[in-house]
Amino acid sequence: MADLHVNWDDYHSLIEDLGHRIQVSGWQFNQVVCIARGGLRVGDVLARIFDVPLAIMFTSSYREEGGRVQNRLVISEHLTMATETLGDRVLLVDDLVDSGVTLRRVVEELKQRYPQIQDIRTGVLWQKECSVFVPDYTARYLADNPWIHQPMEKYDDMKPADLARPVRL
Repeated sequence: MADLHVNWDDYHSLIEDLGHRIQVSGWQFNQVVCIARGGLRVGDVLARIFDVPLAIMFTSSYREEGGRVQNRLVISEHLTMATETLGDRVLLVDDLVDSGVTLRRVVEELKQRYPQIQDIRTGVLWQKECSVFVPDYTARYLADNPWIHQPMEKYDDMKPADLARPVRL
């Protein structure tokens, strides 16, 4: 199994493809919740396209061996949002579903914490075959379960001293 390397253009095309799949399904939602960090960009773009509020839920589980080993899942206690209440038809997005544990647990947590939710659906850019959770919307299905190298990963090991001098425009 070869690793999958994704550039910014491909990444944004996948977000647009995911949005298209949601749009043609005809499902109407009134809130996007993104799982941070991986789903931040996905959620931001989809919230802009569909003109609905964005809420952010932080989770963490991949912390060892350069982010390649999953540990105990931590889910933030609160959502960050600019609205007073969460919508009742929620699109929950992340960048990918790997094991499926995070997405499944976040769906359960949202239903438990926010009983006003009438419908919650999930969307990801990549769904790996090994996942125990099947999202409602997927831009790409990956039967060979590759490790995905996303364009923002270059910043994971970057330090302030590594920054190039700003270019004047």
